[in-house]
Amino acid sequence: MKRLLGVFALLLAILCPAWAQVDASSPEGMALGAITRETDAAKKQALLEEFVSKFPTSSQAAWAWEQLQDGYLQAKDYSKALEAGEKALATDPDNPIPAYENLKAAEGLNDVDATLKWAAETSRIARKVIASTKPDDADAKGRAEYDQQLDTYSDYAVFAAALKVTDPQKIIVITETLQQRSPKSEYVGKLTGRYLAALQQAGQKDKVGPAADKILQSDPNNQDALLAAANFNMEHQNLDKSLALAAKLVEVLQAAKKPEEISDTDWKKKKDGILAVAYWIQGLDYYTKKDYQQSDKVLRQALPLVQDNKQLLGSVTFHLGVSDYELAKAGNKALMKDALAFSEQSAALPGPLQAQAAENIKTIKKAMGSAKK
Repeated sequence: MKRLLGVFALLLAILCPAWAQVDASSPEGMALGAITRETDAAKKQALLEEFVSKFPTSSQAAWAWEQLQDGYLQAKDYSKALEAGEKALATDPDNPIPAYENLKAAEGLNDVDATLKWAAETSRIARKVIASTKPDDADAKGRAEYDQQLDTYSDYAVFAAALKVTDPQKIIVITETLQQRSPKSEYVGKLTGRYLAALQQAGQKDKVGPAADKILQSDPNNQDALLAAANFNMEHQNLDKSLALAAKLVEVLQAAKKPEEISDTDWKKKKDGILAVAYWIQGLDYYTKKDYQQSDKVLRQALPLVQDNKQLLGSVTFHLGVSDYELAKAGNKALMKDALAFSEQSAALPGPLQAQAAENIKTIKKAMGSAKK
């Protein structure tokens, strides 16, 4: 019996060096041995539950709670997995794995608040471990690489949680929390459009421009931030800055590759939609500056892209009508017919510019009549 116990103690030391601290002949050691030998998952889980109940202060309690947590997670018993993870962390607070498994459990419960909590905790512990890693310790370095993956996953979990939220204020809080924790994370960039839209919806329009500028400092090609910043500066009459941002957006879009997760059809639709708005912003900027030659040029580029967007089509055709009318008056008489055609198209579309477009038609026809005389 003593020989068997000695072999068992050696086996425990090999499988888990910390177990060498446990007397294999003690009730605690015997319980650990029974757990190790058990191959049936349900029976092993029962033995683990018995172990943490009988030996709550054991040096192996954290290990046992981790094993329980993993079993609960596999069985999709997410509430018990969370409880077990908290117990494991209470005994071993610098281990990111129970925090990560609690994050997975929170996701399994579809609990956004719990997901955010455990994503933050997973990241905090993982970064703490990474920061304490010695560069000459090969084993610790390998563990640090794994911890880096946990940290990255915690960012993804926040991103995925934000996609489930509809309250603009909560989207803002979630995104800004991720921005502060991981400003260079790819998931910050992926939340940009949702975040800037939430600022608008929450009545924080004045924050949209500064927020977009801040994002562009670290991610200068972010399409959503470029679009929001260009529009914000157009609305605030910062026309040169708006023009530069819109032109940059066009450049970025033309060079952009289709994301793998988007179909060719959806990518073309999205790309054309953003391009249309970028051209429209440039057109209105030039129009406001009374540079009708340039406004005509870029608005004609927008025209084929806005055919399915009646609101934008009404604005594009309205400003094309006025731009061509002004160019015709300045000497390019051939554009008077275009001015009339665009104005008639705009007048046929319901919207805030419809009535003025109808008045413009009268002015253009009068000018055309005078020209015939």
